[in-house]
Amino acid sequence: MSHRRILSSLAGLAAAVLAVPALAASPSTAAPATTVSTAASRAAYVGSPQDEAATKAFYDAVMKSARAKLAKQAAKGQKVSAVTVTYAVDAPTFASQIASSAQIWNSSVSNVKLAEGSNYDFYYTEGNDSRGSYASTDGHGSGYVFIDYTQAQQYDKTRIVAHETGHVLGLPDHYSGPCSELMSGGGPGPSCTNPYPDSTERSKVNQLWANGLTTTATPFHISK
Repeated sequence: MSHRRILSSLAGLAAAVLAVPALAASPSTAAPATTVSTAASRAAYVGSPQDEAATKAFYDAVMKSARAKLAKQAAKGQKVSAVTVTYAVDAPTFASQIASSAQIWNSSVSNVKLAEGSNYDFYYTEGNDSRGSYASTDGHGSGYVFIDYTQAQQYDKTRIVAHETGHVLGLPDHYSGPCSELMSGGGPGPSCTNPYPDSTERSKVNQLWANGLTTTATPFHISK
């Protein structure tokens, strides 16, 4: 089944969506001849912070999927120093930014690593959506990051991808933060092109994914 067909099937599920309302329909995946950033599309990225539960849903789903693979490795006597989260790419327009985002996160944290592969835990897709870019999961291990064409013309593409990937790794939005915070997203405005998580964000991801190397995860908590 193609990723786009999966995306269509997910549209009928009760998806937990980050940075936008719940998914209602499959977005178009045909690149427009010309795109113009609008206030509505920018608002989807700059808008108010979403419920912590949406971020936790994606994190939990990906952690569950990654842990299942980890258990199989352990059964074979293989030792690992980090949890590997595998992704697939169905967003050719942003392939280089996705690769850069993975490299950024892999060089920033030690307890989780992102790797492209076929037996994936989530995938990236692209298209047009008035709500902008977002990360979504059905809560059962099927998750994806959607990258919006119009929004990508207004904001730095690598920052968008790295920001949405931060949700996959368990970080919430913090739009009131400075440009140095990756999860401030579009809050600092289009001039902010920083695609790197700061020390607090790196520490939080390492803390969350240390759970993946143990048998019992600690409660998820986000500081206000």
